[in-house]
Amino acid sequence: MEENKQELSILDILLDEDNEDPITLYDENDKAIRFDQVAIIPLEEKLYAILKPIDEMENVADDEAIVFVVNEDENGESILEIETDEPTAIKVFDEYYKLLDKQDANKK
Repeated sequence: MEENKQELSILDILLDEDNEDPITLYDENDKAIRFDQVAIIPLEEKLYAILKPIDEMENVADDEAIVFVVNEDENGESILEIETDEPTAIKVFDEYYKLLDKQDANKK
């Protein structure tokens, strides 16, 4: 998947705490798919984004989210790629759940 075709880099969009707009990525057929940002998770010197599809995606249930890793393309620009290593994706979700637990504990 490719990042949003805008002037802003995908990192600028992901790290903007005020951004509530969907993130639009493009699949290999150049079809636009919109996502809601769930979380940004730094893990083992990499940055991951958990995104939930707004638009229907094949093999993705309505209540599922996808882990993306932030990489650089050949021009040094940030891009999002689906994390295909299942143990890594599970670690990212585990970190996300830890953050939610910590947030819940702070509210009490």
